[in-house]
Amino acid sequence: MTAAVIILGVVSAGLLFYLLLMKHQLRVMRRELKRTAELDYDRHLLISLFDRNMNSLAGEINNCIDHQKKLKMETEQAELSLRQSVSDIAHDLRTPLAVMKGDLQLILRDDDLAENCRGYAEICLEKTERLKDMCDEFFELAVLESESGTVEVGKINLTNILMSFIAENEGMIRLSGLEPEISLPPKTVFVLGDTQLVGRMLGNLLGNVLKYSHEFFMLTLTEDGCLTISNPISGSIPDTERLFERTYRADRARGGKGAGLGLYIVKLLAQKQGAEVSADIKDDMLSVRIKFSNAE
Repeated sequence: MTAAVIILGVVSAGLLFYLLLMKHQLRVMRRELKRTAELDYDRHLLISLFDRNMNSLAGEINNCIDHQKKLKMETEQAELSLRQSVSDIAHDLRTPLAVMKGDLQLILRDDDLAENCRGYAEICLEKTERLKDMCDEFFELAVLESESGTVEVGKINLTNILMSFIAENEGMIRLSGLEPEISLPPKTVFVLGDTQLVGRMLGNLLGNVLKYSHEFFMLTLTEDGCLTISNPISGSIPDTERLFERTYRADRARGGKGAGLGLYIVKLLAQKQGAEVSADIKDDMLSVRIKFSNAE
C-alpha cells in the first residue's frame, strides 16, 4: 500500500513537472509569436522545444508565417500594379480631355452658334471639366500612395503661405460667387511642414469648398498652428467620421461632383507632414481642421 502511494506520488509529480514544462514552452511560443507579429511576420519562431509534438506545431506555425508572408508580398505587388495602372490611365486621359475642353471653349465663342447647340456644348464642357477633375484627383492619389519615402519637414511661415494662396486664387473665388471670410492672428505663425505639400492641401480644400459651398466660406488660422476652413452645408449631412475616407460621398452634401478624393488626399498630405486632420459640423457649418506641429 505504501509502495503504491509512493508510485502514485512520483507519477503525479512527473505529470505536474511535465505540465509546468509544457506551460513554460507555451509561454515561450507565445512570446516568439508576439515578436514575429511586431516584425510584421518577417521572421520564424526561433525556438527549440523538448516535445516532438510541440516542435511539429512550431514548424506548422512557421509554414503558416511563410504562406502569410507570400500572400502579403503578392498583395503589395497587386496594389502597386493597380496604383500604377490608375496613374497611367489618369495621365493618358488628361491630354485628350484638355483638348476636348479647349475645343468646346472655342465652339462656345462662335456668336453664330445655334442656341440648342450652345446648350449641348455647355453641358459637354461641364461634364468634360468634371471628368478632368476626377482624372487629376486619381492621378494625384496614385502618385501620393506610391511615394513611400518620408518627407523632410522644416520650419515654414504658414501665415505667408496662406496669404499668398488666397491672393493667387482670389479671381477663382470671386468668379464662383463666394465671399471669403479670412481670420489671421496678429502674430506670424510658424509650423513644421513642407511648403509645396501645404500648397497642395490648400488647393484641395479650396476645390472642395468651391464645389460644395454656397454664398461664403471662412478660413481661420490660430497662433497654435490650427488651420480651419468652414462652409455652410445643405441637404444630407455628411458623416464627419468618414469624411476623410477614400471616395466617401454624402449624397447632396457632396453634390456628386469629382471622385470624392479631395479630403482623402488632404489627409494623406497631412500625415506625411506629421499634421492631424479632423472635421465637425455645428449650426449647418462643416469645418475641416488641420493641426500642424508648432515650430516655436
